[in-house]
Amino acid sequence: MAQGDSWSSVFRLVLIFLTGLFTIGGCEAGPRSQEDPQKKAMSNKLENEKSPYLRSAAHQPVNWLPWGDEAFQRAKSEDKPILLDIGAVWCHWCHVMDGESYENPELAKIINEHFIPIKVDRDERPDIDSRFQTAVSSISGQGGWPLTALLTPDGRVFYGGTYFPPDDRYGRPGLKRVLETLSERYKSDRTKIFESAEQLYSHLKKAVEGSKDRAELSEAAVDSALSSISNSFDIRYGGFGSAPKFPHASAVEFLLWRYSITGENWMLSIVDSTLKAMAKGGIYDQLAGGFHRYSTDERWMVPHFEKMLYDNAELLKNYVHAFQATGDESFKETAHGIISFTNAVLSDQTHGGFYASQDADISMNDDGDYFTWTAEEAAKVLAPEEFEVLSAHYHLNGVGEMHSSNRHVLFVVRDAGEIADTLGKPKPEIEKLIRSGKEKLLKERLQRKTPFADPSIYANWNGMMISSYIEAYKAFGERVHVEFALKTLERIIKEGISPTFDVAHSLGGASSGQYLDDQVQIASALLDAYEVTGTEKYLTLAEKIMERTIGQYWDPGTGGFLDLPREKATIGPLELPHKPIQDSPTSGANAVAILVLNRLNQITEKETYKSYAELTLKYFAPICKDYGIFAATYF
Repeated sequence: MAQGDSWSSVFRLVLIFLTGLFTIGGCEAGPRSQEDPQKKAMSNKLENEKSPYLRSAAHQPVNWLPWGDEAFQRAKSEDKPILLDIGAVWCHWCHVMDGESYENPELAKIINEHFIPIKVDRDERPDIDSRFQTAVSSISGQGGWPLTALLTPDGRVFYGGTYFPPDDRYGRPGLKRVLETLSERYKSDRTKIFESAEQLYSHLKKAVEGSKDRAELSEAAVDSALSSISNSFDIRYGGFGSAPKFPHASAVEFLLWRYSITGENWMLSIVDSTLKAMAKGGIYDQLAGGFHRYSTDERWMVPHFEKMLYDNAELLKNYVHAFQATGDESFKETAHGIISFTNAVLSDQTHGGFYASQDADISMNDDGDYFTWTAEEAAKVLAPEEFEVLSAHYHLNGVGEMHSSNRHVLFVVRDAGEIADTLGKPKPEIEKLIRSGKEKLLKERLQRKTPFADPSIYANWNGMMISSYIEAYKAFGERVHVEFALKTLERIIKEGISPTFDVAHSLGGASSGQYLDDQVQIASALLDAYEVTGTEKYLTLAEKIMERTIGQYWDPGTGGFLDLPREKATIGPLELPHKPIQDSPTSGANAVAILVLNRLNQITEKETYKSYAELTLKYFAPICKDYGIFAATYF
C-alpha cells in the first residue's frame, strides 16, 4: 500500500496525545480461522451478506454491522465511536485477528459496549478501502489488511493501524489496550479527537483535490519513469525493490511496450530476468501453476500463499507478451500454467466467469501446509529415482523454509541440465522424471483439504482476465482461450451491464456500487473482443460504456475521473474524492481510461475520445512524475 504523505508525521504527533500508544506498522495477509459448526448461532447482522468474508464473521460475538446508514445512525444516536475492520477472505492476518480478538468474548464485550463495529470486504467495496487506507497510512505510515480504524460517528478517522494482537506483543499494542484507552479518551476529551479527525480529513481532501495546474506531455517524463524503474531493479534476483517483493506486472508491461518502440535491449533484459526468476521461485506454484500474491523475501522463494485473479491476469499478459517479444518457450510454458490454474480453480467453466481469489491456507495453525512439503511426504509419493531428482530440482532436503522448519516451498534451484551433469544421466531422462514426479505430487496434493476459493465474480478483474485470455489466443493460436473469454464477456453483458450502461461491480448483487475500474476494464475487454472477432456490438457497447463513464465519472471542475459516480462521491463518509492513477495493486483506473479512450479514437476517429485522453494525461502529469514504478500504466 502507499506510504503516508509528507505531513503524516504531524498527525502521528497529534495522535500520540490521544492514545499514548506507538505507531502500528502494516500487515499484508496470511492463517485462517475456520467456522466451528458447534459455535453459537449468529449474533450479528452479517449472516445474509453476499460477501464470504462478511458471512465468515456472522457467528462472532461482536455485534458487527455492514457498512450503511444503520451503522452511522446508531453511532450518532448512541454517541459512540466506530470500530471499522476492513479485510478480505484471502487475508491471513485478517483471519488471525478474527480468531484472536473478534471471537474473544472479553474483547467482544468491550467493543459492543463502547463502539459501533462495522466490517467491510475490501474486494467488494474498493471505494471504502481506498479512502481509509489513505487516512490510516497518513496516521501510521503504513497500510494493509486487516485495516483497523477508529472513526467519529460521522466517519472521520482519528486512529488506525493494521493488525493488532489481542494483548501487547510483537512490539505492537494490544487491541484491548487500544480500545479501552480510546474509549476513555473519547468520553473525556472528545473535542480534541474531533478536531484532530477533522484536521486530518481537511488535509487529505486538499491533497486529493490538488490544483488545476496542468503539465504538457513530454518524452522526458517517460524517460524519467524508465530511469526510476531501472534504478529499482534488483540486478541479482530480478524484480523491483527488496523484501517483501511484489510482481509489479504493470512495470514489466511498460518495459515491454517501450522496448517494442525503441528496441533498447536493457528493457528486455530486465523483463527476461524478472519473469524467469519469478517462474522459478516459490511465488509461482510449481505444481498447479498460477502465482501467489507476493514473496516475503527478495529471492522469490517463500510467498504469501493467497492467489489473486488480478495478479494472475496481469502476469499472464506479461508472459504472453514476453513470449511474443523473444520466442522463448519458457514464457509460453508459464503462461499455460497460469491458464491451467485459473481454469481449474478460479473459473466457472460452465457458465463463464472468473472467481476472485484462492485463500492462503486452511486454519490458524496452518503454515502453508497445502502448498508445502516435508521430505518424508514427498518420498512416500515418489519413486526413489524421482525423489532423487526432485530433491535436487526443488531443494527438498535440509532445513525447510517455513516456520515449522521441516516444510519446504517448491522452487527451482537446479535445472534439468545441471542435474543431468551431476548424476551422469541424459537430460531427457531427467526431464521425464521431473514431469512424472510433479504429476504425482500434484495428484497427492489434490487429496488435501483445499484452501477456499472465493466465487465472487468482480467485473474489473474479469475484464482484465478476459483481455489476457484474448492476448494468449493471439499469441498461441489456441481458440479455447478466446472462446472462454467471450463466454465470460457475454455473461457479464447479460447479467452485469444495465440499460444505462453502468457496469455492476459484481454479478449476483454482491456489491451495491459501480466503480470507474469496472467501467474501463470491461470497455477495454470489449475492444479486445471486437479486435479479434470483428463483432460490431462489442465496439458499440464499449463506446456506450465510455460515454456513460465520461458523463458520470469525469470531474468537470479540475479534470480526471473519479472512482465513483459524482453524485455518490459527495455523500457522507465517502465524500473524500479519489481519482485512482497509481498501480496499487492493479493498473490505475484513470490510466486504463486513457488507454481505452486512445483506442476508441484510433478505431472511430472521434476526436472527443482523444480530447478526454489528453486532458486526463495532462491532469495527472504533475502528480505522476513522482510516482515512478507505481504509475507505469500511466506512462
